[in-house]
Amino acid sequence: MNRRDALKKSALALGAAAGTPTLLSLLQACAKQDRLSWTPLFLNEDQAGFISSFVEFLLPKTETPGGLDVKADIFIDLIYAKTYDEEGQQKVIAEIEKFNSDCKSKYGKVFAELNAEEKASCVKEHEAKSPKYAPKVWGSTVGPQEPVGFYRGLKSMVLWAYFSSEEIGKNILSYDPIPGDYLGCIPLSDVGNTWSL
Repeated sequence: MNRRDALKKSALALGAAAGTPTLLSLLQACAKQDRLSWTPLFLNEDQAGFISSFVEFLLPKTETPGGLDVKADIFIDLIYAKTYDEEGQQKVIAEIEKFNSDCKSKYGKVFAELNAEEKASCVKEHEAKSPKYAPKVWGSTVGPQEPVGFYRGLKSMVLWAYFSSEEIGKNILSYDPIPGDYLGCIPLSDVGNTWSL
């Protein structure tokens, strides 16, 4: 490896390390937003309505908080506003319009206006035709990864926002802010709940 390659790899590692706290700070900023006074930074009202209804359908409130309770929709708007370049933002807008256009041609309404059965049918259809993520072994992708498209990318972002939220991390998942001993070989039954990072 020559010096130039080493510098490039070091810069990429530094960028990833510096970027993660920034994204987490965006998520924490969402937690302070009051839903009644929330004004999207990037999305217009209709687009924000689409994202909110998608989040609500994917993660409704049950005995645990729903996606809207942890403000996943606000987080997604912040991600689009703060981390996407202009080309990426225009692509997101076009994809939301296409998604709603497909709903209109099939049901006569945009996604946010569909009833629960129509939303389920629409999501099932997108789930079937969207490319999947390639399998991973120890964090490395096995085989080539084709682009997953808007639907699967948005679904992943919703799940990421949900499980990265403070509410879910501290109150739903197991959380230990000061970990103790490392026990590398214990029975799975002793692990218990999924752990928050």
